[in-house]
Amino acid sequence: MTAKGKNIKACRSRTIKSQIILRCVLIMACTVLFNWCLNFFFLERYYTSITKKHLLEAYETLNAYNLDDMEESDIEDFENDMGHICFTYNISFIITDASSNTVISSVNNPDEFNQMLRSLIIATTSDEPDIIEENDKYIVANIREPDGETDYITMYGTLDNGDFFMVRCATEGIRESAMQFRRFLVYIGILGLFLSFALIYFVTQRITAPIMELTGISKRMKELDFTARYEGHHHNEVDILGENFNQMSDTLEATIGQLKSANAKLKADVEEKTKLDDMRKEFLANVSHELKTPIALISGYAEGLKDMACEDEESREFYCDVIMDEAKKMNHMVKQLMQLNSLEFGNNTPDFVRFSLTDLVKNCLSSSGEMIAAPKGINVESDILENVYVWADEYQIEEVFRNYFNNAVNHVDDRKLIRVSMERMDDYRVKVSVFNTGKNIPEDSIGRIWDKFYKVDKAHTREYGGSGIGLSIVKAVMEAHGGGYGVVNEEDGVRFYFVLSEK
Repeated sequence: MTAKGKNIKACRSRTIKSQIILRCVLIMACTVLFNWCLNFFFLERYYTSITKKHLLEAYETLNAYNLDDMEESDIEDFENDMGHICFTYNISFIITDASSNTVISSVNNPDEFNQMLRSLIIATTSDEPDIIEENDKYIVANIREPDGETDYITMYGTLDNGDFFMVRCATEGIRESAMQFRRFLVYIGILGLFLSFALIYFVTQRITAPIMELTGISKRMKELDFTARYEGHHHNEVDILGENFNQMSDTLEATIGQLKSANAKLKADVEEKTKLDDMRKEFLANVSHELKTPIALISGYAEGLKDMACEDEESREFYCDVIMDEAKKMNHMVKQLMQLNSLEFGNNTPDFVRFSLTDLVKNCLSSSGEMIAAPKGINVESDILENVYVWADEYQIEEVFRNYFNNAVNHVDDRKLIRVSMERMDDYRVKVSVFNTGKNIPEDSIGRIWDKFYKVDKAHTREYGGSGIGLSIVKAVMEAHGGGYGVVNEEDGVRFYFVLSEK
């Protein structure tokens, strides 16, 4: 099965209805789980915080009344206020004087309460209290009773009048309430999931039915079957969409043929115009740049001759030599441009014949080695295979090899070594390589050296009269042949290569 078929099958298995149901149920499950986690991790802390607030309210009430100087009306107000707090929040309290005598208490047996307060004040208890909050007036802590069965949140300390106090609230009720609420939340969550699943299934069935009908119509339209019609009667946005589908089907059926023809012609025209315009702009810019220097030199030296700036014969000959040399470079560049444009526009297609690549390389080395390399003291080594025949355009392949060889001569360093090699590859292919010692080509320039007029070292290229077109001709020739070509930086130099087929 193809990748496209697998994707279609996967899409069918993930219908809109199943996705809506799954996502809604997943959202509800996550919501229930999130609430349960909040309850599990933070409910007791929340209850503890509320209880501490109630204890603080009781402390402030105790501190607001001075029991030593209270009148009967104040005592009645105090009993009403503290009674309300104790009854509402299930709080117990005791106040003792500096001699540990009970001043007032809310419990029936204040002696045990008094003893506990005294042990907390003088820190005689064996268990360290779990302190929640502490300041210079009071301490709030979780404390377990000596029997080890009941835990309390306890606040104890000193009132403003110097009396000691303790207020506390049992935490067992808090834990039980939290546990019951968690259990209730789980039951409600499970029940809600089942009920919501049924409701969501019913609702999505009503929503997705017309959408599935539109899906079938769109599939038939994709296969250019424009006879499909939407027949829904739900009077909603989907019906409007279905009517638009019907109108679109009619319009497409009437215009699809004309559109295809016009689009194909327009695409071809635009691509051709864009290609020509880009090539024209690039050609004009590059030629203008490349011709600027030789024209300036010719103009300058010609004006010098005209103005008789050099009256001796030797200077005049030098001026003439410069003018002729620059004119020769311009003529060579123009010929290369004409050849390159002919290749790029397909006007110079390869004439495939079977010829000896061995003889071609040897002949080129013989002529170029004697005329170009030898005068410069360059040592040319070769490793040429015998009896290698390939199918290609012999003259164009010779141009490729000579461009590689001339490039090697122009860029060889002081070691003055050029090595030409030939090797057989898989699938009846032959690789010809031209190596020269010298500096490596920068990595960011390797992909651009095949562009017209691109030069890695412009100053050095100018010295030997290079125009930056030779490697562009190599690229055009090898792409027309369908062969490989490229460049590799090696440890002590650079190697250019091209690949041809023997069959």
